Amino acid sequence: MNSLPFLEGLINGFSNHVDKLVWELVKEDCIDPINCLIADTFLVWPSIIAKKYEIVHVSFFTEPALVFALYYHLDLLEENGHSGSHENRQDIVDYIPGVKSIKSSDLPSLFQNSVVHQLIYKAFQDVRKADIIIANTVQELELETITSIQENHKFYAIGPIVSANFTELTISSSLWSEHDCTQWLDAKPRGSVLYVSFGSVALVNKEDILELAHGLVLSEVNFIWVLRFNVLGQDENDILPVGYKEKVKNQGLIVPWCNQTRVISHSAVGGFLSHCGWNSVVESIWCGVPLICSPLVTDQLANRKLVVYDWKVGINLRDEESITREEVCDKIKYLMNKETSSNLRKNVAQVKETFHNTLATNGSSNVNFNKFVEELKMKISLA
Repeated sequence: MNSLPFLEGLINGFSNHVDKLVWELVKEDCIDPINCLIADTFLVWPSIIAKKYEIVHVSFFTEPALVFALYYHLDLLEENGHSGSHENRQDIVDYIPGVKSIKSSDLPSLFQNSVVHQLIYKAFQDVRKADIIIANTVQELELETITSIQENHKFYAIGPIVSANFTELTISSSLWSEHDCTQWLDAKPRGSVLYVSFGSVALVNKEDILELAHGLVLSEVNFIWVLRFNVLGQDENDILPVGYKEKVKNQGLIVPWCNQTRVISHSAVGGFLSHCGWNSVVESIWCGVPLICSPLVTDQLANRKLVVYDWKVGINLRDEESITREEVCDKIKYLMNKETSSNLRKNVAQVKETFHNTLATNGSSNVNFNKFVEELKMKISLA
């Protein structure tokens, strides 16, 4: 995907199409006119349309509250020299409201890109005008950050946004053809397989792919590796070393795409080497699977902070800009050995329980969702 023109279109053109649609849906002769607009936080124009048609604006943030707070206070990061230039400060950030401290290496990246910076800046100016904000996070796990945000906004944590039986769904949510890994997994011992995936968008450089390939072999751990056709940003057939697939045929299964939730919920899977996209983090914890974190861009770096340092349900792989096969091997062995990773597995079981409990009848996310609905009804009645 050519992402920069797409982002420019979101900023400059897409709102015209939404404006036309909303106008059709609020007209007096519309059979069932709308009175609320729920839109992704990263869209930069919802408040304008909501105000124009006098409807309630709900901003939906699909990532954790930590990332929301960092984007929201982008101006503070820039003022203090931690963002916005090619020579950002590298010390600890300890001045963001609701965030005790965060390493500069865990700040979301791409702030220096003009289009992305423009999108984030405009989006988080727009979100300040939202009537209500809902977020895919859990109150108990980010209480301090959420409480700080709530000082200025109606902010409700309603996550994790997953279906109670999402691992059993048979209908694919992907446009890509999915390889069925079930038969291969069924033949492996419980907890013996490492799942490796960098999601559907993130790009990886070829050197890292090669080091990861060699590290997997050195670890001698069974693995499923999702290696997308465009993982380098372009179609390339010869990503792996010559003869690699044949060499690892008894150890690993390499597929272009698969049903991730079906794989990580399988009893044979004991770890997930991930780019730390928020959906992947949520799904892994929901299934009780600890992570090896190799974040690449944007929110993934801040997500790693939650996984590794706050919740302690994973370990960090990408300590430097590049990775080595020896580091990959060592981290995989550590995670997949039940003795060395016993604390991680206890922690992920506890966070998993929190995830599940929060969606129960009296759980915080269920209660927050009901509060959100009541707040929405009140604002609609006043609109």
